[in-house]
Amino acid sequence: MRAEWASSLSEDLHLDLRGPRLRDGLMEALRDAIRTGRLAPGAKLPSSRTLGTDLGIARNTVAQAYAELVAEGWLTARQGAATRVAPRAEIAPAPTVPKPASRHRIEHDLRPGQPDLSAFPRADWLKAARRALADAPDDAFGYGGPYGRPELREAVAAYLARTRGVRAHPDQIMICTGTSHSLIVLAEVLKQRETQAVAVESYGLQVHRAHLAKVGLDTPQLPVDADGAMVERLNDLPGVGAVLLTPSHQFPTGVALHPDRRAAVVDWARRTGGLVLEDDYDGEFRYDRGPVGAMQGLDPEHVIYLGTTSKALAPGLRLGWMALPPRIASAAAEIKGERDPFSGVLDQLAMAEFITSGSYDRHIRAMRLHYRRRRDQLVATLAEQAPNTRVTGLSAGLQVLLNVPSGEEDAVVQGSAWQGLAMHGLGAFRHPDAPADRDALVIGYSTPSASAWAGALAALCRVLP
Repeated sequence: MRAEWASSLSEDLHLDLRGPRLRDGLMEALRDAIRTGRLAPGAKLPSSRTLGTDLGIARNTVAQAYAELVAEGWLTARQGAATRVAPRAEIAPAPTVPKPASRHRIEHDLRPGQPDLSAFPRADWLKAARRALADAPDDAFGYGGPYGRPELREAVAAYLARTRGVRAHPDQIMICTGTSHSLIVLAEVLKQRETQAVAVESYGLQVHRAHLAKVGLDTPQLPVDADGAMVERLNDLPGVGAVLLTPSHQFPTGVALHPDRRAAVVDWARRTGGLVLEDDYDGEFRYDRGPVGAMQGLDPEHVIYLGTTSKALAPGLRLGWMALPPRIASAAAEIKGERDPFSGVLDQLAMAEFITSGSYDRHIRAMRLHYRRRRDQLVATLAEQAPNTRVTGLSAGLQVLLNVPSGEEDAVVQGSAWQGLAMHGLGAFRHPDAPADRDALVIGYSTPSASAWAGALAALCRVLP
């Protein structure tokens, strides 16, 4: 007989009874549960009546099994009290899972790509989540659709129009779990459109190139100089039907795409029917310059805007969005609905409330000041302790470039690891076909927590050449 269920009369107890003799099978199942730790020392067992009912066997059979296990020392029983697992019952040690080998212990982290997680606005987010949950309609807790909750789409459309100059109706906004998710969906859309290649910047995230390459798209590179990606080279790249850019703040070099080049890439898209994928990963953070609006505002029919909360709030929220041209929106919705998960509805509702209540704007302003102070501390400390280090990419974003002498980038990165400092060299973001034309360190000054910032800054100065 096999029983794997329990009634609602008492504590649930999963037991798997095997063999022809019920009492022996019950005793062995209990011993196994105790040996493996599923029943801990001191754990209370159901009464013989309850367990018998749960297992569909006679109460006396359970009572006899309990009595014998008490005699063996597996259980304890006192008159008028529940039967329990004996305090010294044998428990097999839990299997150990080998930990991945780690050569160096990270004490300070200056890798780019993550905000100061200690600054997440917990109290304001909790208020927004409570209000959103209280006001949520019943249908919000269903399966939903690929575009996401209308409350968040409306809030995002209004926010992007006001702060980034994006022109998109809420029906054109699609909620995703982040920029990578957006690119996974768009890669499939482009493949369906028989696009052969998507041009990318010569410096950028390898994972983004991988999402495009996974569906068979080529990713030729556009060189990056002081004015951003050299988009005029698009005319020399055969088969390119789209281009992925970070125009407001090139990652990781920190330059903005020159206005002439913005106009040129939009002209290319109009002339060829191509698409521009605009990754606006940290467009809210600028310090020494006026805001640079999203390129999508120049031509919403040819530019797809990609946004995320990963830098402004936290990557763990898994929230991002796309502003899609109507001509590809239905294809994106079909692909996302068939193959990809949706963002959690409660986080979508909370984010909508967070935006519409003004909390998001207040948080952005506070973090802009917070990161500017960090950047200023970084620049001042380097000027004092490493005066030969040239810093670029300062006017916006959450990372800077520290130029190092030619041939020393790898040595500095490896040496920092021995000192417990994690950082990336510029080469970690270089396209495989791009020439190694400069040596630099990409310093993410937003990553350390408030309490760890001073130590990370001191560690950086110790390892610089």
